[in-house]
Amino acid sequence: MKTRFSTYDIVCSVTELQRLVGMRVNNIYDIDNKTYLIKLQRTEEKSILLLESGNRIHTTGFEWPKNVAPSGFSMKMRKHLRNKRLESLRQLGIDRVIDLQFGSGEAAYHVILELYDKGNLILTDYQMTILNILRPHTEGEAIRLAVKEKYPLDRAREHTRVYSVEELKEILANAKTNDTLKKILNPNLDYGPAVIDHVLLEAGFPSNCKLGKQFDIENDIEKLHAALLKAEELICVASKTTSKGYIIQKKEERPTTDETKEFIYTNQEFHPIIFAQHKNLPVKEFETFDAAVDEFFSTFESQKIDLKALHQEREALKKLDNVRKDHDQRLRALEETQEVDKQRAELITRNQELVDSAILAIRSAVANQLSWPDIDGLVKAAQEKNDPVAKTIKKLKLEKNHITLLLTDPYASENSSAEENEDGLKPMMIDIDLALGAFANARKYYDQKRTAASKQRKTIESQGKALKSAEKKTKQTLKQVQITTSINKARKVYWFEKFYWFISSENYLVIGGRDQQQNELIVKRYMRPGDIYVHADIHGASSVIVKNPTGEAVPPKTLNEAGIMAICYSVAWEAKVITSAWWVHANQVSKTAPTGEYLTTGSFIIRGKKNYLPPCHLIMGFSFLFKLEDGSIERHKGERRVRTIEEEELDQKKLEENGLENIEEDVELESDKEDEQNAGESDKEQEKNKSDSENNDEDEDSKNKFPDTQIKIEHFGGTKINIRPDPSNLLVNQSDDDDFSDSERVIYLGDDKPVVLKSQNQRSRNTSESKNKTQKSSTNNDQNKDQKQQQSSQLKRGQKGKLKKIKEKYKDQDDEERQLRMEILQSAGAGKETKKSKKNKETNKKQKNVQQQIKITPNPKSAIKNNNDADGGGGGQEDEDEKEITVAADVDMLDSLTGIPHSEDELLFAIPIVAPYNTLTNYKYKVKLTPGTGKRGKAARTAVTMFLRDRNTTPREKDLLRSVKDENVARNLPGKVKVSAPKLQNLKR
Repeated sequence: MKTRFSTYDIVCSVTELQRLVGMRVNNIYDIDNKTYLIKLQRTEEKSILLLESGNRIHTTGFEWPKNVAPSGFSMKMRKHLRNKRLESLRQLGIDRVIDLQFGSGEAAYHVILELYDKGNLILTDYQMTILNILRPHTEGEAIRLAVKEKYPLDRAREHTRVYSVEELKEILANAKTNDTLKKILNPNLDYGPAVIDHVLLEAGFPSNCKLGKQFDIENDIEKLHAALLKAEELICVASKTTSKGYIIQKKEERPTTDETKEFIYTNQEFHPIIFAQHKNLPVKEFETFDAAVDEFFSTFESQKIDLKALHQEREALKKLDNVRKDHDQRLRALEETQEVDKQRAELITRNQELVDSAILAIRSAVANQLSWPDIDGLVKAAQEKNDPVAKTIKKLKLEKNHITLLLTDPYASENSSAEENEDGLKPMMIDIDLALGAFANARKYYDQKRTAASKQRKTIESQGKALKSAEKKTKQTLKQVQITTSINKARKVYWFEKFYWFISSENYLVIGGRDQQQNELIVKRYMRPGDIYVHADIHGASSVIVKNPTGEAVPPKTLNEAGIMAICYSVAWEAKVITSAWWVHANQVSKTAPTGEYLTTGSFIIRGKKNYLPPCHLIMGFSFLFKLEDGSIERHKGERRVRTIEEEELDQKKLEENGLENIEEDVELESDKEDEQNAGESDKEQEKNKSDSENNDEDEDSKNKFPDTQIKIEHFGGTKINIRPDPSNLLVNQSDDDDFSDSERVIYLGDDKPVVLKSQNQRSRNTSESKNKTQKSSTNNDQNKDQKQQQSSQLKRGQKGKLKKIKEKYKDQDDEERQLRMEILQSAGAGKETKKSKKNKETNKKQKNVQQQIKITPNPKSAIKNNNDADGGGGGQEDEDEKEITVAADVDMLDSLTGIPHSEDELLFAIPIVAPYNTLTNYKYKVKLTPGTGKRGKAARTAVTMFLRDRNTTPREKDLLRSVKDENVARNLPGKVKVSAPKLQNLKR
């Protein structure tokens, strides 16, 4: 298969790429260490030029996967080539070297691409001094290619004139006999082997024409010289006019189990013209040679998938053929065994007296206690005397108590051969058991024949079942290969899959960096106004971004899930430490330090207040999202919508009633008798609490001074937070007139960070409209409480105790305090802006200069200082079109991914997802991940195996799950894990 440009290809490509001259460099990217993309633009015209060291140069219309962080070579080219105009693109001499000049005069820079041997890519200034080189090396003693050395333009080979007839004779005279003409001419000419082969065939020479056989120097030299003139003409035409493109294909038959024939076409070579050697092969035509090259290399990966599938299909059919051949060989062997045993028995029967005499003679010798050598000598002596019995004995096997006799058919006529005898008994060497007589030996062979016949019959009976089973397995394998191939081709790799990611339970895309470079990247390139930045004050925590394309307030449940992600992808996972994360708005994150301090890669300055989230448990989940076909998206609308507390309680109740609740409960289920006892005890405790409250009137003053406040968070499923202020700190902060006014008080959320609360007097200044809203909400809450009390009487076993504990824990909450706490955590949603909120915004602006500036420092072990950081781990000055394509977390795209596939859905492919476990509660497939000792790969395989063995798994879902590669399945697991799931122990057994 052709993978690199020839000289003729370069001439055609350079001629066609002249249309790029005059375009400016917009940006430069690297695909890998050898392949680079130069994005060019001229007014409305855009083009992307692809350079691969040693192999190719062409424009591309396909989307190539770019490296997350640009390489040093890309950064160097960006620094010197950005906004420069492509002034010239030329081939150096006739060599496979291309020189691209950007800019003019002393501001000119050259990119030199070498397309031979190991290849090279070199950046030089206007004096051809090397600024950067992909592969520094030395050629001989004179030429040294390295930075600060001058690139020698004279090393390129110049185009030689066409050899004369005398010069051709001299070249051929020095060559070896039986060498092909193409092998002799190729080192001496600049056209390339394909062009030479073409002109030789056009001139009438046979394929692989050899010197001294099909070619005679004296008679054929003129014809050869004329052919080389045609090759020179091809080069001249290619340097002036653009050529069409052709991909030479190979037709291969796809193996099938039936008689139908299927064929696949694989790309083999690309050329500017159809050469004579390719006229009988399938050809795919393109308008330009550049388009043909782009198609050839862009479909290379999908072609590899096709070839791999073809190989697997051939292997499956080869196994089926081996099964058939094995059965046929066994049947033939059993038939031959039966025939041989029958002939042996017949010969023993027809030579009964002779066989008995031989047995008697050997028995007598053994009975006379003769040694085995003496018996052998005795038999040989008898054979010399022409004894008929001794002549039949050919070998003694006394260690087995056997002798070997050569028996012939005594009834065959003397003049006819054994083949002409109607019985067809040939002379045969037969082993005779000395312990048996002639008839007994014959019976033994007859028994062996019957045993072989029985085996043959059983083999024939089982052959049908075995072949059907093998055919069924082969058909299943072929079907699986085709399905996997189609899935791999349809699989679209989304831009966010290079990060840690998940889709929250309220349909927000959440991404996190794997290392410092990615932390830098997601903030500089992917974070937009309205997004939320989530982090944790713990070593190695990931920078997490909640994509918010709508611009509305992000619900607290999503914030909590993003906080779990930030903590689980840190050292807290292995250390099993429970801590809190925090979040800020995108405009609070900055790379600029006010003190001029250098910030390492992945470090940022946070301006203003950090909003701390509740402490979270280290519980992640593993599942699969399925890509829906467009027609199936509508039935999954609203699966990840924002839910109220009542909706979540109803969903929880439905799951419990249907027996589908798989999460581990902290509250143990008890018997009905224990529930009754708990109910009685709870009544006694309530009476006791009443009496205690009456006797403790003195403590009320202190409680009024420092009340225990609680926050009920709407979208956390009824979760409430106790806020217990420190009295000493409270008094100190209240006396501080610089930071807080008299109408404010300070509380602590368990993290020693002060939060300012307005006093009751200031809260009473709200408008009557807000009071009416509060009264309405309180009446609604009273109705909800009555409904919950009615439902509590019908609760299932074991839930009374749980509800009693919740009620006792949050009994002191009122609606006004709940609303205030929700405003503190910004969990009340995007409501109307009140006078108080406007006033708070004004005070926040005044206090901006005195707010705390906090520096986020990433994991220092893997921090890498980048000298070219300003130009961009994230690409810096990319055009707006690309930003819109790569950054927008399209809601329609998220809606096309579901974790709850229906039987009537059309599924395209599956994507593994690792997310906080409560995000995956409603998913069809899920396992719980907690810190443990198991390896990630083994844990992922265990989970996939469990999903495949689920009775509710459809065949299509099994195909999609099997098609996911192991390395992609385990990629996002947080570390050493323990897998938990219902009936997991049964699977391990």
